[in-house]
Amino acid sequence: MKLYYVTGACSLADRIALAEAGIACDFIRVDLHTRTTQDGASFDAVNAKGYVPVLVLDSGEMITENIAILSWIAEQSPGLRPEGPLGWFRLLEATAYISTEIHGGFKPFFHSGSPDEKARAAAEVSKRLGYLAESMTSDFLLGPNLSVADAYLFVMLTWARRNELQIPPRLEAFYQRMISRETVRTALAQEGLEALAA
Repeated sequence: MKLYYVTGACSLADRIALAEAGIACDFIRVDLHTRTTQDGASFDAVNAKGYVPVLVLDSGEMITENIAILSWIAEQSPGLRPEGPLGWFRLLEATAYISTEIHGGFKPFFHSGSPDEKARAAAEVSKRLGYLAESMTSDFLLGPNLSVADAYLFVMLTWARRNELQIPPRLEAFYQRMISRETVRTALAQEGLEALAA
């Protein structure tokens, strides 16, 4: 199995989730500027969409899009999704919200947005993080146990910190809980991001 990733990108959530699930995987770094993989292959030949993450299963089948990959991981490791009759749907609800409302909100920071665009984006992302903070009633986003949605939220918080956005205290405490996990610290080290654990 292979995961194509970019350092510090949303693919970091998949790396963390795979580690939490105990699923062995090879990780292939992608340079989106040169459109090549670390071994010099064309990334566009791997994924015509042109972005990470991409998970290639041992069968050769490919899964793209973070929500789909995280869902596949949760399917392999049911402990990484909430229990109960609506557990699966709560997971989809959370990952979709993170993807569309928070992840997408960072676009001006990564695509040379103007100062005004970045200010508006910062306000919107902070507001949406506030919603998640208010909705949390336990240590993790969907209850007392970690789910794949927490891995995705953690990466969004690394982006928020990098761009000096306001993080609600409850989510800052969540960030510290995530940092204390060996899987998270190892994933950060594997991508050369040890400073995020400081």
